[in-house]
Amino acid sequence: MSDNLKEKYLFFYLKTGGGHLAPARSVSQYLNAKKNNVEVELVDGFENVGNWLKAIIEDGYRNLQSKAQLIYEIIYAFNKIPLFSNLTCSIISFYSITSIERIILSRKPQKVVIFHFFLLKPVRKIIQKHKLDCKIITVVTDPYTPHPIWFLIKNQNFIVFSEELKTKIVKRRIAPQSISVFPFILDEKFGKPASSEEINKIKQNLGFEEKRKIILIIGGADGLVKADQIIKKMVQKMNQHYIVIVCGKNEELYNKAEKIKGQTGYQFLKVYKLIDFVPDMLNISDVVITKCGASTFMEILLSKKVPVVTNYLWEQEKGNMEYLRDNGLGIYETNIEKISEVVCRFISDEKYYAEFINRIENQKLRNGTEEVSEYIYNF
Repeated sequence: MSDNLKEKYLFFYLKTGGGHLAPARSVSQYLNAKKNNVEVELVDGFENVGNWLKAIIEDGYRNLQSKAQLIYEIIYAFNKIPLFSNLTCSIISFYSITSIERIILSRKPQKVVIFHFFLLKPVRKIIQKHKLDCKIITVVTDPYTPHPIWFLIKNQNFIVFSEELKTKIVKRRIAPQSISVFPFILDEKFGKPASSEEINKIKQNLGFEEKRKIILIIGGADGLVKADQIIKKMVQKMNQHYIVIVCGKNEELYNKAEKIKGQTGYQFLKVYKLIDFVPDMLNISDVVITKCGASTFMEILLSKKVPVVTNYLWEQEKGNMEYLRDNGLGIYETNIEKISEVVCRFISDEKYYAEFINRIENQKLRNGTEEVSEYIYNF
C-alpha cells in the first residue's frame, strides 16, 4: 500500500527513563508489522528544543534519581500541588510547542498517542488551535501511582494498566467511559517465559554452568543504586552460585564491580555494561535484585522470576512496590545485610521459593501490547 494512503499515527514520548519510550516502541512495532494501512512514527517531544530544557528535564531526571533521590522526590511532591504543576507544564509547553507544532503540521496525523504528561498541554493546544481532525489518546505509563499531572486535563481518553488506578482517577471527576484498562505493555520478547530446555540452551550460549543458581542484579540503563554494596555482601554469602550485575551506562558502578571481583577473587561474579540480551538474562536467573520501575518489575514477573526490590521512587513507584509486597510476589528490602539473607533463603529453601512462583503464576499476567495496539487502531 502506498505511504500516501496509510493512516499516520504519531506517538509522543520523552527520554525520562525507559518507562515512556518502551511501551510506545512496543505498540508502534506491533502496528507497523500487523497493519498495512497504518504508519506509526515515534516522536521525541524534545527533539528540536533547546539543550538546556533537555538537560533540566531528561538529564536532571536521571541524575537526581541516581544521585539525589530525596531532591527528586521533593520536586515531585511540589508538583503535586496544582499551582506548581500548572506552572511547570506551562513553562515546558511554551518552550516545546513550536517544535511539536512543526512536526504535527508536517505529518498531518489521524491519531496522536501521548506517552508523557509534559506533552499533554502542547499537543492538545496545537490540535485545537488548527482545528485538526485528529484523535488523541493518553497512555498513563505508571500502573498504580502516576503523577497527578496526567489528570490535570479532565477531558481525555485514557489507557491505564490497573483497575485500581481507574478507580482512583474516577474520583478526580474523570468520566469512567473515557478510561480503558489493559494489561501492561511490554516488548514481545517478554511475553512468554522460556522452557527448561530453552533455559539450558541460553545458559550454554552465555557461558553459564547449567546446575548453578543465578542471582541477577539489574536496574536499567543507569544501574541499581548501592549495587556495589550489595555485591560485597552477596559474595560473602554465596556458595558457588553466579552473581551477575548489569551496570548499564554507569561506568562508576562497572569499575567498582570489577574492583570487587578482583579483590575477592569470586570466580562466579559476572559484570556487564549495557546488554541487549536482558530477556535471556531474566529467563536464566532465579532471583532478580532490582528497583521498582513499572517496565522492570513487570518484565521480571512475566518471566516468572522472583524480584527483590531494594528501592523505589516515591510516590511514582510506590504502587508498584506495594503490588509486589502485598500480593506476595516479591520482597521489598532496603537493608543491605538483609538483602543477602533474603536471596540466600530463596536459593536454599525450594519450598519457600516455589510459594512465590505459584503466586506469580496465579496472577495470570500477560503482555498487553496486542490488546492496546488493537484498541488504538480501532479507536
